[in-house]
Amino acid sequence: MNGLLQYLKGQPPGRLITLGFASVILLGTILLLLPVSVNPGMEVGVIDALFTSTSAVCVTGLIAIDTADHFTVFGRAVVALLIQIGGLGVTSVGVGFILAAGKRVGFKGRLLVREALNVDSSKGVIRLIRAILLMTLFFESVGAVLSFLVFAQDYPPLKAMEISIFHAIAAFNNSGFDILGGLQNLIPYQSDVLLNLVTCGLIIFGGLGFLVILDVLKMRSFKKLCLHSKVVITTSAILLVVGTLLLKVTENISWLGAFFQSVSARTAGFSTYPIGEFSNAGLFTLAMLMFIGASPGSTGGGIKTSTFFALLMSVRSLMTKKHYGAFHRSIPAEGISKAYMIAFLSLLVVCGGTFLLCVLEPEYTFIQLMFEVTSAFGTVGLSTGITPGLGNMSKLVIILIMFIGRLGAFTLASMWVCRPAPHARYIEESIIIG
Repeated sequence: MNGLLQYLKGQPPGRLITLGFASVILLGTILLLLPVSVNPGMEVGVIDALFTSTSAVCVTGLIAIDTADHFTVFGRAVVALLIQIGGLGVTSVGVGFILAAGKRVGFKGRLLVREALNVDSSKGVIRLIRAILLMTLFFESVGAVLSFLVFAQDYPPLKAMEISIFHAIAAFNNSGFDILGGLQNLIPYQSDVLLNLVTCGLIIFGGLGFLVILDVLKMRSFKKLCLHSKVVITTSAILLVVGTLLLKVTENISWLGAFFQSVSARTAGFSTYPIGEFSNAGLFTLAMLMFIGASPGSTGGGIKTSTFFALLMSVRSLMTKKHYGAFHRSIPAEGISKAYMIAFLSLLVVCGGTFLLCVLEPEYTFIQLMFEVTSAFGTVGLSTGITPGLGNMSKLVIILIMFIGRLGAFTLASMWVCRPAPHARYIEESIIIG
């Protein structure tokens, strides 16, 4: 045991975070397989339990089996807990327990938090964790109370309370799980303005990122915000508007439905309309939104809004011969390079996953399989309805893609490189590009 602890202490933060997520997924799988977790008369296989646990920890929402129909109250509580741990991050939850016990967080723990939250400095990370935990409690409590006003009209008080708490946790953590049963998601409430707006609010705040919310609360003025916050808020707003307009044009849905699906496609995964009935244009619109995803330091996935913004600024710079930048600030060239690397690796994952599913599941159309893979990578949870019908090998592919999407393709690719960059370089020579 001591040897294992020493080995873990010598590992870089990225590897420890990856191992932490994998351990929670494994523990969740075991708990979901227990008889106390499964409803009488229902069967839950190892692959389906692993799929559910991975989807919950990776805050995705894709389901191979219906959560309400197959799992008991205990099983659903396990799923909710996995969503909470996955949304906050294993590191943040661990540090929260340490603080609750009155213990001191060491230097290694601070490094892990810094890596997990993608912040530049270890200074003030403990205060940041406290703020994140309190913020999460606040948003989920408000969301649960407001959701209860809706669900109490259709369910007994205790059942409505369970659904409301579960829904608030899933929505704020950008996970598309529901416990209404029958694989219906939120379709019965497509016209309920209060539930739609409450869910959208939880998704948006959860997807903006904790650092952005804290910056807004501190500055209270858009002009005083840091560049990152301005980029995230502006890009998120534009994507929501553009997504709403495109979905309204391509699909026969209400404005409320178009707005809800535009918000949900940004890594949440709730749906108020049957996604399988959408046109190819509508599915492609959702796929683009899913691929971009939420923002850094949030509960969502995708390549992130700031990465998308950096790519756009790079294209603008090449076309106008201006420096990379926005809002009277320059963006470092290193950030632009990282954005291209993230986008390239992410496309590689989506294309590779789609190819594998095309080989394994030839009975489904290309757009259905591409949509499924993009949803898994963006940790979204939207589906055209094919997930329960996938074979075990295909489910394992989706599980791997969800795991990559939660941790980030760039993080997984770079965490094995521990040696410093070489100082010696070869002589430069041009190649023809384009």
